[in-house]
Amino acid sequence: MEFLILVFDVILAVLLVIVILLQKSEGGALGLGASQESFISSRSAGGFLTKATAIIATLFIITSISLTIISNQEISNTSILEKIDTEEDSSEPKIPKSE
Repeated sequence: MEFLILVFDVILAVLLVIVILLQKSEGGALGLGASQESFISSRSAGGFLTKATAIIATLFIITSISLTIISNQEISNTSILEKIDTEEDSSEPKIPKSE
């Protein structure tokens, strides 16, 4: 389950980058040199791309939060130092603790 959400999250991230780069910006978007008017009407393309960006960003945030929740359930609450203290080997000489 975690793997499928992770793959979906990566796909959403790539789509989000692509949709953001396709939007018309003050600097001319990707710098392709072709105007937006000749490709698609800039008003309808801007509205569609803005809505698509919002939807993809929302899905990306939801999948990222769900991945965090799933991975947080699998993490143990014990410390590494506690594990080392319990696994002491009595065959080696002990070093005195300095105070």
